[in-house]
Amino acid sequence: MNLRNVAIIAHVDHGKTTLVDQLFRQSGTFRDNQRVEERAMDSNDLEKERGITILAKPTSVEWNGTRINIVDTPGHADFGGEVERILSMVDGVILLVDSSEGAMPQTKFVTGKALKLGLRPIVVVNKIDRPDERIQEVLDEVFDLFVSLDATDEQLDFPVLYASGRNGYANEDPSLREGTLEPLFQKIVDHVPPPALDADAPFTFLVTLLDRDNFLGRVLTGRVTSGKVKVNQAIHALDAEGNVLETGRASKIMSFRGLERVPVDEAQAGDIISLAGLTVATVANTIADTSVSEAIQAQPIDPPTLSMRFAVNDSPMAGREGTKVTSRMIRDRLFREAESNVAIKVTEAADKDSFEVAGRGELQLGVLIETMRREGFELGISRPRVLLREEDGQKMEPYETVIIDVDDEHSGAVVEKMNLRKAEMTDMRPSGGGKTRITFSAPSRGMIGYHGEFLSDTRGTGIMNRLFEKYGPHKGVIEGRKNGVLISNGTGEANAYSLNSLEDRGILFVGHGEALYEGMIIGENAKPEDLEVNPMKAKQLTNIRSSGKDDAIRLTPPKKMTLEQAIAYIDDDEMVEVTPKTIRLRKRFLDPHERKRQSRAKAA
Repeated sequence: MNLRNVAIIAHVDHGKTTLVDQLFRQSGTFRDNQRVEERAMDSNDLEKERGITILAKPTSVEWNGTRINIVDTPGHADFGGEVERILSMVDGVILLVDSSEGAMPQTKFVTGKALKLGLRPIVVVNKIDRPDERIQEVLDEVFDLFVSLDATDEQLDFPVLYASGRNGYANEDPSLREGTLEPLFQKIVDHVPPPALDADAPFTFLVTLLDRDNFLGRVLTGRVTSGKVKVNQAIHALDAEGNVLETGRASKIMSFRGLERVPVDEAQAGDIISLAGLTVATVANTIADTSVSEAIQAQPIDPPTLSMRFAVNDSPMAGREGTKVTSRMIRDRLFREAESNVAIKVTEAADKDSFEVAGRGELQLGVLIETMRREGFELGISRPRVLLREEDGQKMEPYETVIIDVDDEHSGAVVEKMNLRKAEMTDMRPSGGGKTRITFSAPSRGMIGYHGEFLSDTRGTGIMNRLFEKYGPHKGVIEGRKNGVLISNGTGEANAYSLNSLEDRGILFVGHGEALYEGMIIGENAKPEDLEVNPMKAKQLTNIRSSGKDDAIRLTPPKKMTLEQAIAYIDDDEMVEVTPKTIRLRKRFLDPHERKRQSRAKAA
């Protein structure tokens, strides 16, 4: 059968997964009466909830006798590691660009990787039915982007289609607002070359994705680079240097058909398959026939830029809600994650009770913590810190390109806040519809925790996109959180009577009846210093003071933080306690005397 392997790449929310839905429908993968959820490829619970793609996933459709293997990729820069490694599995890319937003930072990142590999893109201008579309300007932006990324003449001569993924049509004429995706299928078959691989050579296969199955064990996914593989064939795994890691048999070979993984008896060069039967092999290893001794070179992955400390939960409430609380369980889970996710690095601390986890950004690490929390883990999480480097005796830190789309009236507030965070403005221009697009080069350190503040400053209308840019000179001290916190001075239940009097002190994070412990953060102080308070004090009842007056207490609802907000909020001497049911903020040292001792030692 004719074969085409193609990846869909785009910025977050430009419509990749919705387009794949329509490709499924129009290729006959689904029955007409089959009930299919929207964004069928986002199979993971967190992906459904957040409406973003987190994991790259292969699928395939059949059209006029050609099998088209499609890889749906995440659009968020934090999950860029997923995109980098799957590009080696495909022979062409479909670059999807929003007809209004145009080329965004993540578009630049993934397109640069694709062009470097020599892939020729098909450009699809999506969402052409938007009222604020600016199709021609967007095409010019894409062309300028390709030129700036040193595209070859062949790559610059890219075909263009104008589409609406949601309504299921694509055309070469930008004025048409109807039709089917037939032109897109045709363009993939005509423009993407079939895999030019040697089918007669010995079997080789590069692992690009890894997951686990309760029955099959390790399932390795990738593209067959040469030769054929049959069920029960003897195979071995090689590392990058060509050393044999293990020998085994291909106990199961599975191919992708729509949303299903279907067992097949054999696969040949060019097929994207999943393979079971090995126990040690991991991402970037080569699986091959036992006669092969040379490994396939894997794509180098950009290094992590941010790290957090994951520690055993040592609060007085540890072990009440979670089932996985020991350091051994946390260690095994983190190393398992690092194995399948190449953008994450895990190192064990000397005390064996905490682990330094480095990743691409707050969102990526936040998704990992949220996943672990749902699996029953309890953790203590520290404030994120950037990974510094030393070059020629000079301290270097990571910088990000930050592109902000904001209503004109809020642009002044955003520029002022970004200046405080040592960001330099590189571009500012109107983007139409009363909006301004501002581009900054900012140290990653300054951006930690800014997103919540940014949404408040822009009344929730601003859109911020960030992408790793380079390592540059260290910018010195960047001012952090201005306000101190309210800290509980004892253990017990929060009482409405005392919380009522504490409301004047600042914003509360807890409500009446919540369990508290000494050292737990219960609110934000209106002043810069930390304040220890007693939120458990009840009203003294006597013959004179009646209890009836308490009915008049009306507490303001407490501010409840999401996991990402909590991680961004804390300071260096604070932690987030994460359990399956609760997110609490606390001081790293719960004992007030220990806190004083540590602050004196730090000042000295």
